[in-house]
Amino acid sequence: MSAEILTVAEMYAADRYAAEHGVATLALMEAAGEAVAEAVHRRWPGAAVAVLCGPGNNGGDGFVAARHLEAQGHEVEIALLGPREALKGDAAVMAERWDGLIAPLSPAILRGADVVVDALFGAGLSRPLDGVAEECVTALNRSGLPVVAVDVPSGLHGDAARPLSGGCVEADVTVTFFRKKPAHVLMPGRMLCGDVTVADIGIPAAALETIRPRMIENTPDYWGEGYPWPEAMGHKYARGHAVAVSGPAHATGAARLAAMAALRVGAGLVSVASPMDAVTVNAAALTAIMVKPFAGAGGLEDLLKDKRFNAVAIGPGSGVGELTRAMVLAVLKSGAAAVLDADALTSFADRPSELFALLHERMVLTPHAGEFDRLFPGLLKSGMRVAVAREAAKAAGCTLLLKGPDTVIAAPDGFVAVNTNAPPALATAGAGDVLTGLIAGLLAQGMGAHQAASAAAWLHGEAANLFGPGLIAEDLPELLPAALSALKDCL
Repeated sequence: MSAEILTVAEMYAADRYAAEHGVATLALMEAAGEAVAEAVHRRWPGAAVAVLCGPGNNGGDGFVAARHLEAQGHEVEIALLGPREALKGDAAVMAERWDGLIAPLSPAILRGADVVVDALFGAGLSRPLDGVAEECVTALNRSGLPVVAVDVPSGLHGDAARPLSGGCVEADVTVTFFRKKPAHVLMPGRMLCGDVTVADIGIPAAALETIRPRMIENTPDYWGEGYPWPEAMGHKYARGHAVAVSGPAHATGAARLAAMAALRVGAGLVSVASPMDAVTVNAAALTAIMVKPFAGAGGLEDLLKDKRFNAVAIGPGSGVGELTRAMVLAVLKSGAAAVLDADALTSFADRPSELFALLHERMVLTPHAGEFDRLFPGLLKSGMRVAVAREAAKAAGCTLLLKGPDTVIAAPDGFVAVNTNAPPALATAGAGDVLTGLIAGLLAQGMGAHQAASAAAWLHGEAANLFGPGLIAEDLPELLPAALSALKDCL
């Protein structure tokens, strides 16, 4: 798998592994700088290039890139932060290999440039930009010049994916090495990085066996092999029976969206469990999806005694309060796999431990930030979405999908997938209900909770991307066939 995401510390460990296994650090720097040069030359052939070099190894990469760009016919100017004599190690060696002038860093270096290489600071920066570096970054962002960042845009924290106070480069392209870092996939870092290229610079893939990273970018590489495609000799009863629990008569649409998504994603049978006052509304709106009436939490508990109902989605349109809480408890006691969303979560805001005590590994919680904060008050204040999702999944004892433009899917053992393909158009009413249904449909077909949640998040994003602007939630289930075809094509 090439979708591993390495923290800054893990990337340092990968560098050490390479050095300990015979890969010269100068060779790594040479390959890194050459990859940056190639990224510039491929997009802006013949452009005049300004290279901003910092005092560390990131600056060394910049010197290598400058040398390769000049050899490719580019006019190149270098500006260095700090005195040349202060350079050490590999960076000093690469500076010696540069035959041209080295100007002191100042905004003046931008004059006459067509494109800028930002090689000031990498992912390990832990203090805000200041002085002339901050001045240059501010001028660069205002200039409108295209920027290629080395590793991460200068001023961006590699793990937190947030700018350190003092400014941050807004890059068009970022060239990183070996594997992506959190800053490349989490917001707002992902926006500041622009298009991310991962270059192979010679670090052995075996380094990952030592590092054992616990975070990946959510792609079909992770869950595609186990995706439950229909089999030639299969039948609908072998593909599970998903149930979406409806709200009252005035709030039935959310459950129907979830049910349609579960059916489209391949569940063999899907039913809407309907309160008595909503049966007519649901029955009039559904065809292939069945309606199963129930009366109160006791009625839902009786309904779910039928073990053919092996996955349940509850929360969308349910309403917040004692009745929903009782219905959730009925679902959890049934032993079926379950997805808890929206009101099913908020109804336990004042007693989360009661909920957590009944959760198990076949459960998925799907909160947005507000719902998350009601169940896990104060955790999100740190801004470290991966860390808080991990903590919450461990506390709940089940998979937790924290929605957002950088949806984080955390397993209780700490393994995390970060979803990156969701477009802004998904921020529309009902889209989350569709996601809930997709997860329930995949759970019904036997996928594990974390893989089902990850696959559903990717398909959700893929479907939205296929539609484009103007998307509404009702469009999403109809786009699933095309999204599934795209999935088949990439496996």
